[in-house]
Amino acid sequence: MELELLDFNPLDRVKWTMPGKAEVFDPRVVANPAQVRSILAELRKHRPEFVAFFGCLYFAAMRPAEAVSLTRDQCHLPVNGWGRLDLTETATRAGRAWTDTGIAHDVRGLKHRAAGDMRPVPIPPELVKMLSDHLAEHGAAADGRLFRGERQESLLSESTYVPAWKRARTAALTETQAASRLAERPYDLRHGGVSLWLGIGLNPAEVARRAVHGVEVLLRVYAKYIDGQDEAVNKRIEQALSDDLTPSLAQGETVTETDIWPM
Repeated sequence: MELELLDFNPLDRVKWTMPGKAEVFDPRVVANPAQVRSILAELRKHRPEFVAFFGCLYFAAMRPAEAVSLTRDQCHLPVNGWGRLDLTETATRAGRAWTDTGIAHDVRGLKHRAAGDMRPVPIPPELVKMLSDHLAEHGAAADGRLFRGERQESLLSESTYVPAWKRARTAALTETQAASRLAERPYDLRHGGVSLWLGIGLNPAEVARRAVHGVEVLLRVYAKYIDGQDEAVNKRIEQALSDDLTPSLAQGETVTETDIWPM
């Protein structure tokens, strides 16, 4: 076509529509808290500098690109109780040929947020301790980033942390679990964190706010079960079905809508 050797573009005659992207994840990838802690314990033996990184993906449901950009100033880590992370940007590895700056990572604002917006994320004491220990043991890069690549000031990339995750996962899980899709990718930790929040009955609107999702998308993508939690959920449903929710009435009384569902 560039040499004008053809009279028309033959691609215009191709009848094909790109398949839609799957918007749900396989629930088999979701690990429970005990399994996640077991993998983190293995990481402490060989790559302790990555424990807090993977902890952010699970306990704060952060995207890997968000954790890569996390700085010391964004961390509010009290001695006791819950802390907070103020997230402002992501660093996605796109390759040098595909970024405006010529570096491998494309640094930009948060996904689904306006430029310059901030996402405050409350974090539990367990993650507060991980991050505090990380700063005490490994410090931060010159620009304040907590997590670094093989070269001390470089951005952390998948080629560095993924092999460490795979090694720890294989060592921590049973042979059957390791051969399955359970926590196969680091991103599956985010799936696990969000699914845990939904599974324990948190308000979907609040879960969506913390995970930076619309409620409708959140329920469609993340409303799955956590591995090993089926029995507990079944018991809760069984208990609800066995409860007598209808109030007893004295003879001659009538039931109004507000008697059953008080406003």
